[in-house]
Formats: sequence, structure tokens, C-alpha cells
Amino acid sequence: MAVAALLSLASAGGVLGYLRQPRELRFEPPVAADLDRFRLMSNGIGGTPPESYFALGKPYEADAYNLSQGKRLYAWFGCGTCHGDGRGGVGPSFLDGWWLYGPEMVSIVASIRDGRPHGMPAFRDRLTIEQIWQLAGYVQTIGSYSPKVAAPSRNDDKQTRPAENRGPAIILFDEGPVGVHPDQGPSP
Repeated sequence: MAVAALLSLASAGGVLGYLRQPRELRFEPPVAADLDRFRLMSNGIGGTPPESYFALGKPYEADAYNLSQGKRLYAWFGCGTCHGDGRGGVGPSFLDGWWLYGPEMVSIVASIRDGRPHGMPAFRDRLTIEQIWQLAGYVQTIGSYSPKVAAPSRNDDKQTRPAENRGPAIILFDEGPVGVHPDQGPSP
């Protein structure tokens, strides 16, 4: 009797979880190909996502599964080697308020896909376009100034900064100036 009740409770939880956030593990090939057709401004900063991105409901910014996949890719591809836990290192920080190419999803996707001068490699040949969008969603969440409802999975190691969905950039930015950016002037 108790086993049947436990099984029915678990299956009800699974159904309710799916209804709350249905998961599409892979998009149809035409939709995935459309994600690669975003438009950048002439200076390479900012731009317009494809229409399918809005039709899908911005899944890479607001979906916990996609953010978790982005977090996994961040670790797998060694992004922390240059960017650390978001505070920077060899590469730029996501938490200091300076986004050299803008904090918009299209700019981040373009940076990951095509690379940037002075060290950011292109991942076009190593990641699918869906994975690039997932990674970009996670990177945007790291540098977020406003809390989000969706969050990637938690880390099992010691927490060195606020969780991604709490708007860690604004929390750390409130601690005070982080120094001078010689290429952009003093920080705000």
C-alpha cells in the first residue's frame, strides 16, 4: 500500500514538473539552423536574435535545464580557466559591470561562436549552435544585475560567490569599484 502511494506520488510529481516546464531536449533541424541566423550590428556589438528565438520563449535565458546545460559546458570547455567563477582572470570578468561587446544574448553568442580579438577562441567547430546558446545563457546569468526565476543546478563545492539566479553582478558590484579598465577608463 505504501509503495503504491509512493509510486503514484512520484509519477504525479513528474507529470506536474513536466507541465510546469516541458523539456525539449533537441530542436528540429530547421529551428536549430535558424538560431545561427542572428543579425549583428556593423560594429559586432549587439544585434537581433532570430524570430524563432522569441517564438520559443527565449528558452536559453529563462529555462533551468538550458542554464544547467550551459553551466556544464562552461566547466567542460574550461571557460573558468580564463574567466574564473565570473570574476575574471586571464579573460574579462562578467561581474564588474564592463561588457566589452555588450551583455545581450546575441553579443555573447557571437563572442562564443566567432571568438574575439586578444584571446577569445571561436567555438563554432566545437559546439553545436544550441550548445552555444545554452552557454551564452549561462554566461549572461553569471553577469546578471537582476535576479532570475530559473537557475542552473547548484555546485557541490564551496560557494565563493552568490548563486547565478540571485543577480550576482549587482551584489558584487555594490561592494565598490573594482579598479580601472585602462581601455575604457575608470569603473563606475
